[in-house]
Amino acid sequence: MAKKRKYYVVWDGVNPGIYKSWADCQQQIKGYPNAKYKSFASKDLAESAFHESNYEDNISKKSPKSRIDPALFAHEIIQDSMSVDAACSGNPGIMEYRGVWTGDAVEIFRIGPFTNSTNNIGEFLALIHGLAYLKKIGKDNLPVYSDSRTAMSWVRNRKVKTILPRVKNNQDSFALVDRGLKWLKDNTYKNPIIKWETKKWGEIPADFGRK
Repeated sequence: MAKKRKYYVVWDGVNPGIYKSWADCQQQIKGYPNAKYKSFASKDLAESAFHESNYEDNISKKSPKSRIDPALFAHEIIQDSMSVDAACSGNPGIMEYRGVWTGDAVEIFRIGPFTNSTNNIGEFLALIHGLAYLKKIGKDNLPVYSDSRTAMSWVRNRKVKTILPRVKNNQDSFALVDRGLKWLKDNTYKNPIIKWETKKWGEIPADFGRK
């Protein structure tokens, strides 16, 4: 039986990109300090990982997420804050997102489901929705937690780097993406966006609990 082809993503190396063989990948990482790379079972997965996420996001998927009780670290977590998260069944697949108050996990909003979308898009929309909601109610200094470095970078750079094509059955989620980008262009916010440290604190309070 022929060996199944793997694809290699190099995030940090001589020439970052996607490579079709381990030999080609090695040329980009050999002797390169702290090279960041990972193999994927298909070209689509590799492209999604390279264009839509980063090394840390993908390495964290190697092992099950922690089930630590965040209450153990209550002194480190800002209780008077919002937490946002997204869930997607498949990639792409059926996606929804929501926001909760961090201290008591009371749900503030839940949007979706959307078909043929991605988790990264959902995480981005959750952050935008949260920031807009807090601005609307006059809490534009309240921190917002997210466990997605990718979504945080999209918000920070005001640019969504997704390779998902716009087609008929995902027009609704892309319409929200466009609205979100316009909101970022037309508005300012003071809310600190803070990375939720899942490995240390356990699941973010907005997690959908579907792992």
